[in-house]
Amino acid sequence: MATDKPVVVYGVSGYTGRLICEYLRELGVPFVAAGRDEDRVREVVERIPGIETADYEIIAVDNDADAMASAFEGAQVICNTAGPFIKFGPAVVEAALRIGAHYLDTTGEQDWVMAARDRWGAGFAEKGRLLAPGVAHMYTTSEIAANIALEPGGYDTLDILVLWKGFPTFASTQTIFTILKADWFYLEQNRLVEWDHTSAFQVPVPGYHELATAVPWGGMSHPIWFQHDPRVSNVRAIGGVFAPEVMANVALTVQMFEEQIRPLDPEAQEAALAEVAASVQAGMPPRENPRINRSLDSVHASGPLGRSHVVIHGNSNYKQTGLLQAYAAYSLIQQAPLRVGFASACQAFGHRELLGQLRAFGLVAEPVVTRV
Repeated sequence: MATDKPVVVYGVSGYTGRLICEYLRELGVPFVAAGRDEDRVREVVERIPGIETADYEIIAVDNDADAMASAFEGAQVICNTAGPFIKFGPAVVEAALRIGAHYLDTTGEQDWVMAARDRWGAGFAEKGRLLAPGVAHMYTTSEIAANIALEPGGYDTLDILVLWKGFPTFASTQTIFTILKADWFYLEQNRLVEWDHTSAFQVPVPGYHELATAVPWGGMSHPIWFQHDPRVSNVRAIGGVFAPEVMANVALTVQMFEEQIRPLDPEAQEAALAEVAASVQAGMPPRENPRINRSLDSVHASGPLGRSHVVIHGNSNYKQTGLLQAYAAYSLIQQAPLRVGFASACQAFGHRELLGQLRAFGLVAEPVVTRV
């Protein structure tokens, strides 16, 4: 098997995969909608508004590198949404590398980002292809804010906060529980330093007369993206949802894991976490409503003699992810990225260009920038 479509979206039976397909349709990009269950993929795709105007095909394929390399041969870009990525990602990356395709995913797993960099970064660079895990709202929109904050120069520290209102998808919930098993890191003087898993912070929310609770959220991708960036040597990233009751449950879950699940063997850990995750969110959340599903990305950059603060208010964080993935694929089938091998979305496409796309589709406001 092979395909004449330039883009493959793997994991379309989920919420985010559907949104990527929606934006590929709007951008006029032919695509393959793929997943392990053809009936589920078809059910999801056929509900996409205006799908009759799209150029697409549906493929069922197992999470196996050989099978995917055969099915996706001819594609230029693979967008992977099938998490947890530390478990399901390797086969998709291997398939992309074999067929010479660029690889994008939506991961929130810091350990997967580091594993992808170390295992496959050099191989993608040698082929002139991009390996970009973590192209998603929770990482890319705040990375855009961080790069705007750094623009004047003279800063060495980034303090990043991501907040959003909404419901986690099934895949996101699985990922959240998967990262409990991993070590989490922030960057301090160019060294990765391990977080205390029970860390939590009461933070002021820009634009609101309230405080919110934020946690390391698995370490996030930013300390890895900026680890070898000569502009900065310190990066901390924390995040959470606006709803205080949800964050209270997050704290209880972390405590439960440390006390009850971490002592188990790895197989038993995975089974216990999967059971807990399924009990929290087993179905697809409702479609986002911009009046309800809001996002906030706040970044402080600081140096010996200056401060910079950038806030990006947005809506529909999963739609932001869908657009970022679709635009990245759209760009890659037309021109080479700014950087090949392992790279973030901003490193590969430019933070101002990505901001422009989010603004054009009404998903974020003009950044609020304060410098002293």
